[in-house]
This record gives sequence, C-alpha cells and structure tokens, in this order.
Amino acid sequence: MVVVAIIGLLAALAVPTYAKARANAQRKACIANLHEIDGAKELWAIEYRKAQGSVVRQKDILPYLRGQRMPVCPAKGFYSIRVLGRDPTCTRARLGHVLRNPKP
Repeated sequence: MVVVAIIGLLAALAVPTYAKARANAQRKACIANLHEIDGAKELWAIEYRKAQGSVVRQKDILPYLRGQRMPVCPAKGFYSIRVLGRDPTCTRARLGHVLRNPKP
C-alpha cells in the first residue's frame, strides 16, 4: 500500500511538469515556424523587389519554405502571413506563440 501511495504521489507531481514542458516545446516550435515564414517573406521581397506594405500570399512564399509547404503550429493554431514589414502571427499568440514581443 505504501509503495502504491508513493507511486501515486510521484505521478501526481510528474503530470503537471510534463504538461508544462509540452506547452513550452510547442511554443518554441511555433516561434521557429514564425521565423521561417518571416525569412521566406524577406527572401521573396528581395527577389521580386517588393516594398514594405506589399501583400504577401501563401503561394508567393512557398518556394522559400522547407519542403515548399506551410509550417503547421504544433498547438493547432493558424498562421497569418500579413503584409511585408509586419511579423507573421499565430492564433495561439496568447500562449506566447509570438515572433517578437510587442514594443511598449
């Protein structure tokens, strides 16, 4: 009985730590995806001599993305590419899935 209680206590302590580590890994992967999208936008803009504020479509940047595919947020968020000069965003921004912290 004591052994079962100790195992239960250890499991109760490990589960929240596992959930926090998983959320942190998802956040970091999403930020890496946002960096990839931002870099693809910049490469496209340089190649086609686009100015700040130019509309960027998904099909424009696909050749500059790994595997020519849009990355997928591991937390099931969706990416918005936005215009040139603006950071791409994720719908999970409230969970810390942001490319850069907003300036105060």
